Amino acid sequence: MAKQRAIRYNLGMDTLQSTTRLTTHSTAHSSSTDGRPSWHELADRVLQGQQLTSDEGLAILSSPDEELLDLLAAAYRVRRRWWGNQVRLNFLINAKSGACAEDCAYCSQSRVSKADIPRYAMLPPEQILDGARAAFERRAKTFCIVTSGRSPTRRDIDVISDMIPQIKQQYDGLEICVASGLLGQEQAQRLKACGVDRVNHNLNTSRRFYPQICTTHTFQDRLDTLWAVRHAGMEICSGGIVGMGEDDADVVELALELGNLGVEALPVNFFTAIEGTPLTAANPKKLTPHYCLKALALFRLANPRCDLRAAAGRELHLRSLQPLALYAANSMFVGDYLTTKGQPPSEDYRMIEDLGFEVVEEALER
Repeated sequence: MAKQRAIRYNLGMDTLQSTTRLTTHSTAHSSSTDGRPSWHELADRVLQGQQLTSDEGLAILSSPDEELLDLLAAAYRVRRRWWGNQVRLNFLINAKSGACAEDCAYCSQSRVSKADIPRYAMLPPEQILDGARAAFERRAKTFCIVTSGRSPTRRDIDVISDMIPQIKQQYDGLEICVASGLLGQEQAQRLKACGVDRVNHNLNTSRRFYPQICTTHTFQDRLDTLWAVRHAGMEICSGGIVGMGEDDADVVELALELGNLGVEALPVNFFTAIEGTPLTAANPKKLTPHYCLKALALFRLANPRCDLRAAAGRELHLRSLQPLALYAANSMFVGDYLTTKGQPPSEDYRMIEDLGFEVVEEALER
């Protein structure tokens, strides 16, 4: 691929940086006899503060399945450095569903979707409070409020602004993450002012592949939203979806992009086919449990300090290998997703316990 030059936001430093990156960056590090990097030597370099290269990322995704446990062991060393054996739980409420004017091909709520899903306007405040109570009861550290649409309406933000102080007063320590589409600076500042801790806005895939999944807004529009979030003083939650028909190079580019942005939380979703969405009709290649685990290892090694979440699709695609995800990831949703079901919370708690891990201390009810 040719040299690519882009104006990139270094959100961790609150500056704009112009960076030039070779997507086929050469690696001058020691490697295995067949040219692949040694996974534990790679973990050593990451722990010493070196950034993952494109070549190293591609080597992770294309590595032989027989090296998977070694790769996960290397990723676990990095995960353990900053998160120990703790698992952070998140609970999500779909506070406004469907009727989105965007044409995201993967999304069951978009205007191009014919999926049979619930469609409703903003939930009344008491139902959002019920969601916060459910988050508390399920030992979640973060309560995620999601609304469909290109951007939040003024009324959406009014409802959220009224609810957040009530939730925080009732559940001390429960952090609030809001996902409401594209945000301008004023909207981001209103969310910050009412007590929102973190905003989720996923980049979803690489800049190159983005036009293949959406044409009503751009990759840069999403970067601009993250810029507004950072400058409003909130944490950034941004990740992607693996398995939409992209190349390995796109997954690597996304992982490195998120590392450059310095995101605090990073959900890795695995594409789930929903009847009625254009991407499901396109039938992208099937994911395997081994590939999904390699992807999680990639995102951990490219984003060593972040709150890495094994998100939607983990139950479907990881299947019986699901527990291995937590050797790279330190976070997961407990309960359902936007329009798809998760596994029963009891199974999540048992999985964490069987691994010898522990849930991050939950919020306290006042």
